Amino acid sequence: MKQLNRTVALGAALALFTALTPALADGVAYVNKGLVGVGRIPANLKDKFGETFGSGSGMAIDVKGWARDGAGYKGSLWLLPDRGYNVVGTTDYRARLNTIAIELSPVAPGAVPAAGQEQSGVKATLADTMLLTDDKGTDATGLDPLNGVRPAAGDMPILPQADNGKLALDNEAIVRLPDGSMFISDEYGPNIYRFSADGHLMSATQPPAALVPMRHGTPNFASDNPGPGAAEPDPKDPETGRQNNQGLEGMAMTPDGKFLIAVLQSASRQDGGDSGATRQNTRALVYDASDLDHLKLAHEYIVPLPVFKDAKDKTKVAAQSEIVALSDKTFLMLTRDSGNGQGLKGEESLLRKINVVDLSAATDIAGGPFDAADKPVAPKGVLDPSVTPAKLTPFIDINDKAELGRFGLHNGAPNDKNDLSEKWEAMSLVSVLDPKLPDDYFLFVANDNDFMTQDGFQVGAAYKAEDGADVDTMFLVYQVTLPKLVTN
Repeated sequence: MKQLNRTVALGAALALFTALTPALADGVAYVNKGLVGVGRIPANLKDKFGETFGSGSGMAIDVKGWARDGAGYKGSLWLLPDRGYNVVGTTDYRARLNTIAIELSPVAPGAVPAAGQEQSGVKATLADTMLLTDDKGTDATGLDPLNGVRPAAGDMPILPQADNGKLALDNEAIVRLPDGSMFISDEYGPNIYRFSADGHLMSATQPPAALVPMRHGTPNFASDNPGPGAAEPDPKDPETGRQNNQGLEGMAMTPDGKFLIAVLQSASRQDGGDSGATRQNTRALVYDASDLDHLKLAHEYIVPLPVFKDAKDKTKVAAQSEIVALSDKTFLMLTRDSGNGQGLKGEESLLRKINVVDLSAATDIAGGPFDAADKPVAPKGVLDPSVTPAKLTPFIDINDKAELGRFGLHNGAPNDKNDLSEKWEAMSLVSVLDPKLPDDYFLFVANDNDFMTQDGFQVGAAYKAEDGADVDTMFLVYQVTLPKLVTN
């Protein structure tokens, strides 16, 4: 037993040493102090509408309500689910937003939690659920907009519309504004929507033409996820624009509130997005947010996604899943592989990392020829030589075995509830509220569990996820040092 304790302590010390190695980006030292808390929400939880809770596509912490309570913290956050359980096709799942009450009792960086307390540092409780509606008050839907395009009207651009006439939403990221309203990005458009504090659609922003999915020369927002009995789109994939299910996955407001940054999950079709091996040149859109209902594209940059080899030595490109803005030139970006994790046949993830993205030396392509669908910026994945991409600096390795082990978690076999699930897609930042550590923050990271449970209920029907999967919504909390971050 003494030898085991020494081994655990040594592992923790090595993990802390590795974590405290600064990531230098644009002359700034960003420090990851490591995991300080883990928690989960049961996979079979139901919301107030009696439907299976599933969340973690997007997250926003209520910074104003965050408070230190003795040795711990209390507050709340908003968790955004995507389009519902859709293993056999999309359904008429009503878009919604969940409010979560949070209690955090962090362990000291590098410390080993007490036996039996490895995953008790975060207590997350579902407090409320609110439905999202269109500008006429009608519920939005998760159904694939196979052939539907709602005509532009007034300030509203064309919007994805399902066959039942409802606004089709596949929500991915959320930014909560001081007045309670919120920006939500989606996959289908890929659009940025502004909703009121009570969930009513106020405005919508369409991306440059280069990102709008086109089939047969016209906008078509289908994602090749038809509901039961529905036909696939023709053609299956867009000819140009965002790839199927690769929309505006990451979005964040800069700390000064002046700019909204949104990032495409991977490269557009014409920029190499038609192959998993060439989709690395994605785009970051930086909007002037001085007029919240009329966002104006101010800057646009190419962001190179991480490239790696899979278990079969095939070249793969990690998709980005979420961002946290540190300034209008710097943001944290979560990237990951796919097909591996709890509930899936693939056991061990090869890449789940958070990078610091530096835009300061990148070429601004906003408003130029590359914003048109007929002028690729990276044909077949090869970046145009006139364009300098953003710079990526590794910051946090979510798959770090020593860090996960401190909290009873692992990456890979055995494929049990302590194996990380596939889709880590939500991040948010909040201060540690310590005058001695003014540059320290808690970085919350959450998974999208895809509503996988053995006791599910949605859209009037019970269901069981395939292969016995029962995947909780989980939170990982890191303590990080982010110098020069000034919040408004």
